[in-house]
Amino acid sequence: MALSYPTQPGDIDHLIADDHAIVDRQFQHLEAGRGNRRVLVDQISFELAAHAFAEEVVLYPIWPEIGMTDEHDDAEHEHQQIKELLVVLGKTEPGEPEFEESLSTLIQVTRHHVDDEENDELPQFRAKAGAERMAELGQDFLTNKREAPTRPHPHAPSEGFAEKVAGMLGKPLDMVRDMASGRQKELATDASGLLNPQAQAIVDALSSFGPLPFEVLKPEQARKQPGPDDAVKKVMADRGISGPEPVGSVQDLKIPDGANGEQTLRVYTPSNAGDGPLPIVMWVHGGGWVLFDIDTYDASCRGLCNKTNAIVVSPDYRRAPEAVFPASHDDVLTAWTWVRENAGQLGGDPDRMAIGGESVGGTMAAATSLQLAANGQPTPVAQVCVYPLTTAEQFGESMEDAADGRPLNRALLSWMAMHAFQGKPEAATDPRIALLDWTPAQRASMPPTLVITDERDVLRSQGQQFARDLEAAGAPTTHRYFAGVMHEFFGAAAVLDEAEQAQQDAAAHLTRAFSTR
Repeated sequence: MALSYPTQPGDIDHLIADDHAIVDRQFQHLEAGRGNRRVLVDQISFELAAHAFAEEVVLYPIWPEIGMTDEHDDAEHEHQQIKELLVVLGKTEPGEPEFEESLSTLIQVTRHHVDDEENDELPQFRAKAGAERMAELGQDFLTNKREAPTRPHPHAPSEGFAEKVAGMLGKPLDMVRDMASGRQKELATDASGLLNPQAQAIVDALSSFGPLPFEVLKPEQARKQPGPDDAVKKVMADRGISGPEPVGSVQDLKIPDGANGEQTLRVYTPSNAGDGPLPIVMWVHGGGWVLFDIDTYDASCRGLCNKTNAIVVSPDYRRAPEAVFPASHDDVLTAWTWVRENAGQLGGDPDRMAIGGESVGGTMAAATSLQLAANGQPTPVAQVCVYPLTTAEQFGESMEDAADGRPLNRALLSWMAMHAFQGKPEAATDPRIALLDWTPAQRASMPPTLVITDERDVLRSQGQQFARDLEAAGAPTTHRYFAGVMHEFFGAAAVLDEAEQAQQDAAAHLTRAFSTR
């Protein structure tokens, strides 16, 4: 599912298309006979009910006002069909004739509805309403998704104030029912059947907390929800595994940020430090520039500290929307410079410094290397980019086949970009974000690079393209791909074999570089 024209991540048509892509991929799992059919249908029901509610409150009332009366009536009719089918699916079970017939009809009706919206109605609406209105309506769309009933109410009024009342009346009862039945605790898992058992246990653990979708929340709400580290800790507790992994010492320092303020730098020192200065790894945390912090990625830093016998430092950079692009990048570059200038007081060797990170942390690792090279400064001796974002575009096949991935899906990726680039649309084409747009000379300036990607990850395709680009430009590049796991898997070494292997691969890459200096 993709629009044929350019949009910004927070535009209402962009957000609608993300929802379409997620649901269609879940339909594909059902058609292929894989995954948990009950959970997949429950997740689809939740998504479509919220999506339909938001469209009917925000979008459809505008259409008759701008001459789209026929389109309005057709869309309302199809939404009514969809709601009625969802009610039947909620009352029946997989394998029952009524369930399977209703599911088949739902897929057919929904795809027809999506085709009409993406190829006719949304382009027509944008042309008539104007591109500048799309972002404002996008905010309204997300607000109403937060307020939507959690179950379809086909007999509720279709739009406007009356539907809001119906939603407010229906939602509390729905939530009580969902919590009682356990459905709420299945909504955040990956029901595709494509994860291996260890990875499945982690996403199931995250879902067991009953989180709301990050992508409909405000950033301050989203930050209060459980993160990937909480899921791993729950699996560890369930298995009687103690943690966190011990290291020699952990210390938080206050250092400058990129705006003449302060940021925290967490410093991990290995147990067997020895006498001489140690190599240093700067590890940059992820979270789409909006979520998470150095605590979330503590396990990755501990694992790398022990596996490399190096000092690991992690900057707690400023996040959006409070500090939009390039604040995070500025803080990471400032932290790198501070560590290099003060390596001695940390017990480290400034000539043996490497950089890496996960998700947008991997993006900022490469961007930092680029800035250092452009400024004629010493670059890291090596870098590790774990499932990095390398373009703000919806790039490659993973945007379709992993659109529904957990914990990162396509809608959440857009939500992060919407906040990270708020008021800065030009950020999307900045070389610190658009890594795939680099020149051959910029690519060739990279230190030896390890790129790690994984199967159930919307960023998989762009990470793999980045590795190919670096290699073609002559930068020493290694790519490691892990099947059956998801975005944010790297820090789960205590309970996931692939994470342990990925950390070993990263450590081997770093220690090889350190040994040549």
